[in-house]
Amino acid sequence: MIVRRYILQPVKNNSGEYALSCRQVRKSFGSKQVLKGVDLEVRRGNILGLLGRNGAGKSTLISALTGLGEPDSGHITVEGHNPYRTPSRIFGRVIGLAPQDLGIYPHLSVRDNLRGMAGLQGLNTKQCSKRADELIELMGLGFQSGTAAENLSGGQKRRLHTAMAMVHNPPVLFLDEPTVGADVEARSRILDMVKAMSRQGTTIIYTTHYLKELEEMGADLAFLIDGRIQVRGSLQEVLHKYARASLRISFVGQAPGQIPGWQMSEGFLEPDHPVSSPEQELARLLQKPVMKEARLSSVTIVQPDIESAYMAVMGASSSNPAGSPAWEDR
Repeated sequence: MIVRRYILQPVKNNSGEYALSCRQVRKSFGSKQVLKGVDLEVRRGNILGLLGRNGAGKSTLISALTGLGEPDSGHITVEGHNPYRTPSRIFGRVIGLAPQDLGIYPHLSVRDNLRGMAGLQGLNTKQCSKRADELIELMGLGFQSGTAAENLSGGQKRRLHTAMAMVHNPPVLFLDEPTVGADVEARSRILDMVKAMSRQGTTIIYTTHYLKELEEMGADLAFLIDGRIQVRGSLQEVLHKYARASLRISFVGQAPGQIPGWQMSEGFLEPDHPVSSPEQELARLLQKPVMKEARLSSVTIVQPDIESAYMAVMGASSSNPAGSPAWEDR
């Protein structure tokens, strides 16, 4: 068993309940309006999973929140700072950002990458070395500490990239697809580190296509749909509101013919609609004439999870593409 120790410096909190707040944030590129009035508040120490389809504007919103892309209108504060009215050397110490594209120095060693970034964030020489060594241990890069970054594996590069965003222990951390392309060990290290920082008071904005990561971390969820946050709540609130159980049925030999309300997917018969009671749904199915000759091999009740909630939210948004939020709990 590997025992991981996470020793982090306490995060200095400003007064106020929310680490991040934005009101009516709008952003257009030419004639295309990407953000159409985003309202979002994130409580200090929370992990927020920012979700949406490709092209929904998640990267545009993160750019606006991190001072990299000033919105056309609206108001943003991060730990009490306006990203566009605060000197960059000050605001840069408030946030950490690990974009999806790797931002490491290929010819520098792992340790020098971390020490260099720590120095850019204002840590003195002793602090730079101490923090670099802490993160090397926490990310499991001890054997690679003297290795040039270009010679690391993909998962090791991803761990280093993420560690560089954390090197100054910022109060607010933005992680954009931090585990994309990462191996199992890198993914586990990164998720453990994120959870540890959250427990210490760091506020984390997290985007991912691996929805189970958000479920594992118990993250709050915000769905960016048609340029607005249209669904917002804790993981349990979203699951309770949207997630549904389902059924997966396999057969011995040939499956029955087409059944209204059901579909074949990867060799399994599944309902094509939300299911409130799997047991009752199965009983109704078995009463259908087409099922009389069918020989069941297995019946699995699929429990509600974040993936079914995501699909339900996106399905609901298709029927209400430009309306008011489908459901929101701040």
